[in-house]
Amino acid sequence: MENMELICFQIISNVGMAKSAYVEAIQLAEKGDFDTAGTRMKEGKEFFVKGHEAHAGLIQKEAAGEKTNVSLLLMHAEDQLMSAETIELMANTAIRNLARIAELEKNS
Repeated sequence: MENMELICFQIISNVGMAKSAYVEAIQLAEKGDFDTAGTRMKEGKEFFVKGHEAHAGLIQKEAAGEKTNVSLLLMHAEDQLMSAETIELMANTAIRNLARIAELEKNS
């Protein structure tokens, strides 16, 4: 498959940016800045989708009969993709819980 390294780096780069945005969103929520945290989560999702689309393109090519050479680089890209998805889920939960705590503290 042509340009495999480029596609892998597109995945790694985009999902790396997504992970950074998700972690920053948690840090902002810890400081009570839930609006900016929401913005960072949205930005992170945009990066994640770009990485996911690059990965989906590989799957579609293989389904169409193009062979994919499995390499350490591709495994790393897929690992980073799954890691970003997990961090997104955890960030959403953390931000939601931090917002609940902030609301309870405000009302007590």
